[in-house]
Amino acid sequence: MQHTEHGEQLDIVRTMDELLDEAQRRGEPLLVSQLLRAASLGRLVTRGLAAEAEPLLDEMLAHTRRHGLALFRADAHALRGRRLVLAKQEDAALTEIARALAILDDSNTPDMHMSRREWAKAQSSALLDCWIVLNQLGVYEAAEEVIARAHQAIRETAGPHEITLQLMNRIKMLLGWGLRLERVARHEEAAAKFSTAASMAVAVEAPFAESLFPRKIGVAAVDQVGVLAAALALAAPEPAHVDRLRRLLIEPGYPHEQVIVTIALARCLEQAGQHEDALKALHATKLTLAEDNSMPSMNLHLMREIARLDSDADSESSRALAEYSDALEVELWHMRESQLATLDTRREHERLSAQHGAISQQALQDPLTGLPNRRALDEHLRTLSASTTAQPLAVALIDLDGFKGVNDQHSHAEGDDVLRVVASTLRDALRGDDIVARYGGDEFVALLPGAPVSAAKQALGRAVTAVDSLPHHLSHGVTLSVGLVSLRPQERADQVLARADAAMYQAKRGGGNQVATAQSTAGESLIAEAEPGSEGDPQPAARQDT
Repeated sequence: MQHTEHGEQLDIVRTMDELLDEAQRRGEPLLVSQLLRAASLGRLVTRGLAAEAEPLLDEMLAHTRRHGLALFRADAHALRGRRLVLAKQEDAALTEIARALAILDDSNTPDMHMSRREWAKAQSSALLDCWIVLNQLGVYEAAEEVIARAHQAIRETAGPHEITLQLMNRIKMLLGWGLRLERVARHEEAAAKFSTAASMAVAVEAPFAESLFPRKIGVAAVDQVGVLAAALALAAPEPAHVDRLRRLLIEPGYPHEQVIVTIALARCLEQAGQHEDALKALHATKLTLAEDNSMPSMNLHLMREIARLDSDADSESSRALAEYSDALEVELWHMRESQLATLDTRREHERLSAQHGAISQQALQDPLTGLPNRRALDEHLRTLSASTTAQPLAVALIDLDGFKGVNDQHSHAEGDDVLRVVASTLRDALRGDDIVARYGGDEFVALLPGAPVSAAKQALGRAVTAVDSLPHHLSHGVTLSVGLVSLRPQERADQVLARADAAMYQAKRGGGNQVATAQSTAGESLIAEAEPGSEGDPQPAARQDT
């Protein structure tokens, strides 16, 4: 997307938003996660839209937590790190990457929502998004570890495009690393990085020819991709590279790629004795990227190259400035080492915190469905009943019609699958701040804060319809009987659940697959009103109770 014109980028962002809206209406958690990532990333790489990514990333984090999509949650933290780099908040960006890596460290088991190939691709994408931020910050040792893990994740399923992408990313990292080493006079190590990058630039030729990258058929990769040409030039600067680098410098691409190509061009011009032309090229790129914050370390490489070429080595003031610059570079190098230590410390802290949170969560989570358990329900009900902002509080007891037949005619394993599917469907059908808990057996309880009975009935009616509409191989024909009440002032949890239970049996007696509401005041008998799951449907035929 970064290689397209600004107007096309805006069109892509709008299209992503439309697809996201459609996916959210359909309620497919994995697809919603993928499109939230795409919509966020589209804004991060489009000029003037980076700030708009923030609410989408918040939504992505909330959505992935709610649905247990760990890889996409890690990716949300990585993309937030990228956003923070653009906002010049580098320390905060490092914290987000530590969070992302801590999640990825504990996410080595394929997610049941995805095929193994999809899972490996999502893991690789999250790692690459972490790598981008580490590369932007110049924390190259950590970046090397992360990109190696990304390659490992897809090594069995990678096609030519993925192989090309991995090689090109490593080339860019090695070139940036080599330029960073030069700034602290570690020239032999820098030369080794440039040499390795040049070898990779040659090796990328075959997979590039079969990749999905925009390319000219029959033209060598190094004649089409600036960083590949720059790798050859930085490994052995000579005038022969000049024309190719000049041509590739004007091609659209990432700002940091332009810096790499410009430095390579300047060194080749210097070798050709065109000192002034080299400086002009460097200053032109500096002016072009004056407002770009995406790669702080790369901008420093550019300024260092300008200072190197523009100084008078025989001048006493120039020598003093050079000494001062060298001392600053040493300080910056030590700060980079401090960044590495900080990343490791925060990563371990996040990992231990997540483990502690997981242990705490297990005590409040139903292991089969992943929903809050009875203990967690009691805590939520106690908290919401004491909150004025949660009033009115609708409470629904939900029972599965026909579930006993699933266990009797199939197996308890099939029954467990049905419970998981129904739990997921219930959770997706209600609002994000509604609570669905497993009450026990095939019973669930839903708490809808701030919802009057009429609104809660509509929401639960949609849930009833959603379960009734599930493919038979997923639901085995089970439906929902829902008893709905509104919490009274000073009412205890056992009292409100007893009233919801009575209303639920009224729904059962009406044939199931519907919502029954119970509304009564002190001293009045229970009045139950049953409503089918979908508005306007005829009264459904009776189904066998559990």
